[in-house]
Amino acid sequence: MDGFKYFLGEVTRALRELMAAGALPQGLDLSRVGVEPPRDPSHGDLSTNAAMVLAKPAGKKPIEIATALVERLAQHPEVTEAVIAGPGFINLRIADRFWQARLGDILSAGVDYGASTMGAGEAVNVEYVSANPTGPLHLAHARGAVVGDALASLLDKVGYKVTREYYINDAGGQVDVLARSAYLRYGEALGETIDAIPEGLYPGDYLKAVGVALAARDGKKWLGKPESEWLAPIRKFAIDEMMKLIREDLAALGIHQDVFSSERALVDSGGVERAVGALQERGLIYIGVLEPPKGKTPDDWEPRPQTLFRASQFGDDVDRPLKKSDGSWTYFANDIANHYDKYRRGFATMIDIWGADHGGYIKRMTAAVTAITGGKGALDVKICQLVKLLRDGQQVKMSKRAGTFVTLAEVVEEVGRDVVRFIMLTRKNDAPLDFDLVKVQEQSRDNPVFYVQYAHARAHSVLRHAAAEYPGIGLDAESLAKASVQRLTDSGELGLIRLMAGWPRLIESAAEAHEPHRIAFYLYDLAAAFHGLWNKGKDEASLRFLMPDDTALTAARLAMVRAFAFVIAAGLDIFGVKPVEEMR
Repeated sequence: MDGFKYFLGEVTRALRELMAAGALPQGLDLSRVGVEPPRDPSHGDLSTNAAMVLAKPAGKKPIEIATALVERLAQHPEVTEAVIAGPGFINLRIADRFWQARLGDILSAGVDYGASTMGAGEAVNVEYVSANPTGPLHLAHARGAVVGDALASLLDKVGYKVTREYYINDAGGQVDVLARSAYLRYGEALGETIDAIPEGLYPGDYLKAVGVALAARDGKKWLGKPESEWLAPIRKFAIDEMMKLIREDLAALGIHQDVFSSERALVDSGGVERAVGALQERGLIYIGVLEPPKGKTPDDWEPRPQTLFRASQFGDDVDRPLKKSDGSWTYFANDIANHYDKYRRGFATMIDIWGADHGGYIKRMTAAVTAITGGKGALDVKICQLVKLLRDGQQVKMSKRAGTFVTLAEVVEEVGRDVVRFIMLTRKNDAPLDFDLVKVQEQSRDNPVFYVQYAHARAHSVLRHAAAEYPGIGLDAESLAKASVQRLTDSGELGLIRLMAGWPRLIESAAEAHEPHRIAFYLYDLAAAFHGLWNKGKDEASLRFLMPDDTALTAARLAMVRAFAFVIAAGLDIFGVKPVEEMR
C-alpha cells in the first residue's frame, strides 16, 4: 500500500461527505487536492492542501474548510492528531501501527515494492546518447546514457511501456570527415607514411583499427581513387565500425537500447518530405525573409527568401528555416522528421536526453513536435550539463577532436560500471557534476555509492549473523512478515519505516517529473537512517537488531532489516546497479 495515496483517498472521501452534507458546494474539482509530507517533520506525518486549493471554487475561507475537514479526519482510526497550520493547511499524525503494517507490504512485494500501474501501458520513447558516430564515448556521453537509462527503468517501474532509442546522426558533414579520416588510416595500414593529421580530420588513434579492418577487407581497392568513388562506401564502413565501438562502450556501462535508428536512412526514405508535407497541410510552412539576428549582423547573413516553419506560433522566439541556401534540408528539418517518425510509430510521449550545448535548441524542437502532431504529441528535453573529470582534485583534460580524451571504457575499467552509474545520478541532470576518479572509490560517508552499498551489505550481514545465532527464526520474507512488528516503537525504527513507506510515492513523483536523481537522494537518506539506527544499537544495547533474550523483538527487527534491504535493492535496480551483500 502507498500510505500517501491511501490518505489522499481518505481526505477525498471526507470532502465528498462534506459536499453531500451541504457543508461544501456539490461538484467541486478535487484533482488539485494533495497529501504530502510536511516540510518540517516535527509538524506531523502528512499534510494536505485541500482547504487552500478548494477555498476559491467553494466560495469559502480556507480556515472554514479546514475546520470542517479536521473534524472528520480526527475521527479516522489511523489518525492520532489533525491540526490546522497557517492559513489552512492540515497536518496529520498517523498511528504507529499504520506505519508498522507497511513492513508487511514490503516483505510481500520484495524488490517489486513501489511498482505501480500509473503509466497504464502508455508508450513512451526515451532517446539518449545519440552521439555522433565519430569515435568512442567519453564521460559526458556517460551522463546522458545513465540518466536516460535510469529514467527509462523508472518509467517501466510505474507501468509505462518504454522504448529505449539511439538516433544515429549519420547524415551530416561530420561523418564525411570521419570517412576522410578513416581513409587516411586505411592508407597508413597499407604502408603509406602519415605525418601530422591534417587540420579538420579526426586524429584519434582509435581510427587506426578502422583503417586496418578496411585494408583487410578491401585490400588496395581504394588507393589512388578519387574521393567521389570511395567516400560513400568508406563512410558506411567507418560508421558501422564506430557504432560497434559505441555499442561495446554502452554494454560496458550496462546499457542496451531497443532501437538504433539511422538519420541517413530516414532522410533517404523520404522522411523529411513526409514531415514537411504534414506541416504544409496544417498551413505552417511559408516562403519568407527572416529579420537579421539581434545585435551585430553576421557577415554571412543575407535577406533572402527561405522556406520557413511557423515556430513562433508554438512558443518559439522566431520562425525557423527548413532549407539551406543550396536547397538541402537543415538539421532542424531532419530532427523534425525524426520526431514525426516516432509519433507515427505510436509515441505521443517523447523524452530526449541532450548534451549541455543544445539548450538553445529546445524551444524550436518542442514547438515542432506540438505543431506536427496537432498538439497530440509532447516532447520533454532533459539537458545534461558537463562532467568535469578529476583525479584527486586535479582536472583531467578531454578533447575529442585532438584525440586526447579519456574514454568512457577507460573510466569504467578503472572504477567499475556501478560506480559510474550511481555517481552520474547524484546531481540533477542540469547541474554540473565533478567526477573524481579517486574520491568515487573512497570508503566514506562522502561517497554516496559506497554509503548506500555499505548499508545494503550491512543489512545482509545482520541477516547472516541471525542465521548463525537464531537457527529457529525463519529469515525468508514470508516468515518475517508474521513477526510482531508492533514491538518496533523506537523513534529511529519508526523513522526508518516511514521512509521506506514513502518509497512508492517517491517513485511515482520522480517518474512524473522525469527526474531519476531523486532516487539517489532518497537512497542516501534511507541509508543514513539505517546507519544511524545501527549506531544507536552500538551505544544502547536495547536497540540492537539481535536480542538474545527476546526472540520476538529480534524477529520484528529482522523483518525491518529485510524490508530495508528490499527497498535499497529496488532503488539500485532502477539505476542498473547491482546491490552488494558483502563489502570486501
